[in-house]
Amino acid sequence: RVVPQSRKDRARARYNKHQDLLEMIGKKYGVQPRFVVALWGIETDFGRVLGGFDVIPALATLAHDGRRSAFFRKELLDALTIIDQGHVSADNMKGSWAGAMGQSQFMPSSFRRYAQDYDGDGRQDIWGTQGDVFASAANYLKGSGWRDDITWGREVSLPDTGAASPANAMNLHDSKTWKKLSEWSALGIRKADGTALPGRDLKSRLVLPDGADGRAYLVYANYEAILKWNRSNYFAIAVGTLSDSLR
Repeated sequence: RVVPQSRKDRARARYNKHQDLLEMIGKKYGVQPRFVVALWGIETDFGRVLGGFDVIPALATLAHDGRRSAFFRKELLDALTIIDQGHVSADNMKGSWAGAMGQSQFMPSSFRRYAQDYDGDGRQDIWGTQGDVFASAANYLKGSGWRDDITWGREVSLPDTGAASPANAMNLHDSKTWKKLSEWSALGIRKADGTALPGRDLKSRLVLPDGADGRAYLVYANYEAILKWNRSNYFAIAVGTLSDSLR
């Protein structure tokens, strides 16, 4: 998933527009605001594309007729509870074909766990209230183990030879091989521009989303929090890349 310059430009414009609100929320939840904006941008193009499906019928269909019917039955019950609690009407509960809702594309179970009423009006409105949208996303990341003293990761270059070379790197590409940056440096891995990795000894792991001959990334613990939102490496890297444009 490539992040085009046009989306980076829109991210910067939205960040500037909502900067005061974003910084207050970032401070409250311990999440850098650029990641909240990046998730918003990748999920719904900054609230522009929410999905036009009525969530209750969509979930009812999946609960009745699908491989994961038990999962969607629970999501349907959670969606009905959200309506019953007065956060949104059934008519306004719009989302994706799979029931992901609002500007942050929360499944109903995620809504019930993480959605926030930031403006204090008694409703957790992830469809139309910007403070609620941003606070809910930040709360999700915080609840997924987010650390605000580190970033998500970085693109790196692999050495031509050795254990971390393209010929061998797939042996290191898994979620269990965590090494200090100094250990990756010793294997010949450098920043994408060829300079040395940071001196800070953070634990990281190697991600090769396109295989050994494609892009390479060293990712930190915050990358795992993004994966809890969406299990796709392409999604997580897109969020990280867009967030970097806001540094």
